[in-house]
Amino acid sequence: MPDAVIVEAVRTPVGKRDGVLAGVHAADLSAVVLKALAERTGLDPEMVDDVVWGCVGQVGDQSSNIARFAALAAGWPETVPGVTVNRACGSSQQALDFAAYAVMSGQQEVVVAGGVETMSRVPLGAARQTGMPYGPAVMERYDHFAFNQGVGAELIAEKWGFSRSRLDEYASRSHELAAAAQDSGAFDRQIVPVATEAGQVTKDEGVRRGTTPQTLARLRPSFQENGVIHAGNASQISDGAAALLVTTPEKARELGLSPIARYHGGAVSGADPVLMLTGPIPATAKLLAKSGVGLGEIGVYEVNEAFAPVPLAWLAETGADPDRLNPLGGAIALGHPLGASGAVLLTRMIDYMRDKGLRYGLQTMCEGGGTANATLIELV
Repeated sequence: MPDAVIVEAVRTPVGKRDGVLAGVHAADLSAVVLKALAERTGLDPEMVDDVVWGCVGQVGDQSSNIARFAALAAGWPETVPGVTVNRACGSSQQALDFAAYAVMSGQQEVVVAGGVETMSRVPLGAARQTGMPYGPAVMERYDHFAFNQGVGAELIAEKWGFSRSRLDEYASRSHELAAAAQDSGAFDRQIVPVATEAGQVTKDEGVRRGTTPQTLARLRPSFQENGVIHAGNASQISDGAAALLVTTPEKARELGLSPIARYHGGAVSGADPVLMLTGPIPATAKLLAKSGVGLGEIGVYEVNEAFAPVPLAWLAETGADPDRLNPLGGAIALGHPLGASGAVLLTRMIDYMRDKGLRYGLQTMCEGGGTANATLIELV
């Protein structure tokens, strides 16, 4: 079976809700990274077998198969197809899985994986305004629970015994690390500037410098009156896009491209849909079992910071080294543009691995409904 390799990974800056990227349509935002991918690699887009694109809010500006219209917005040939994937927050991580599977099976040779979300223009929950998403059988099975991620995060904090101060300490760490990464230029190579009416956007907008547990202590709980989850220790509502070019080592050589990372393996799992956000724990176990790579061999772990209890519960259950967890900050500081987040995190992780000379990187993403993706990549 052929290997699947990533030869380039790029992303836009991540904008805050109603922030610097709010005026950019999702197709146009996607086009920014698609064009950059072709320009940086010298790839003729005619050679792309498919564009596999993650997007969660597939209504309004993001309806009508955003993958297809992203490719057209990029000026790519009409012969290039596109398909849109929704596995909740893991949509573009799943897009990478699908791209890798297609290449490894020999059915396709050059696939673009990535995703987009413009949460300023398509608010979270917009798809639920026209119907009942879960259906009566599911609601009856789970005793008419509201399936609220914030409530799930509260339940996780309670189950693992995380105090509000512990969660706020973790959230402050995210901002501190993200600010340090920005200042050191760690994101510069991966970010593609986005032209807006107000000028070029080149940096992630959500980092709040000087955030401390003391400043976060002033915020009110968001989901329960005496709860521990609030806006400061949860991921930010964001806009952004990211893309990765996937092919085989042989095709890369033919095209004169140098692979950056090998897709070592992926896993997806389901867990309690009420707790909802614990899926990364079994997904990680499943991935490690099939890969034969030990957790201690892995140099960096990207565990999406949907809410602070999620990576903390993952750490508690896996026994992983906390210093290797989200070393550049995460979604609490840098934002969580749902359908793009998997590709955004992968892009950040790949660059970090290159900078530090790390062989293995593991990424896992909690998802609405209790599913989770886990992906292992190897630097080449």
